[in-house]
Amino acid sequence: QVQLAESGGGLVQAGESLRLSCVASGRAFSRTSAMGWIRQAPGKERALVAGISWRGTYYADSVKGRFTISRDNNNNTAYLQMNDLKPEDTAVYYCAAGPGPVNWGKGYTSWGQGTQVTVSS
Repeated sequence: QVQLAESGGGLVQAGESLRLSCVASGRAFSRTSAMGWIRQAPGKERALVAGISWRGTYYADSVKGRFTISRDNNNNTAYLQMNDLKPEDTAVYYCAAGPGPVNWGKGYTSWGQGTQVTVSS
């Protein structure tokens, strides 16, 4: 079992930045686990935004160049730095972990509760 706790969401204006954090715990979590961020906008399906593991990183085309995922293995924490936010980035952002690979949504088997990100125009 893996527990994931997100923080850092909020309301910002277009062009501003936010950083999301996710702390993982539980016996099933290891440094080789993939960690990622998946978002769900109103009326849309969940979509993988970014992922990271020891093998590398993944970004959805819609966030490349604006979002950066990173990881602190000493503290089992993943971050998502989101710059130049746009109204279409508005969504609930879920932290996820699993065996991977990082670019495959079904590779994430544990989920956090989600944090709301709202970008106003």
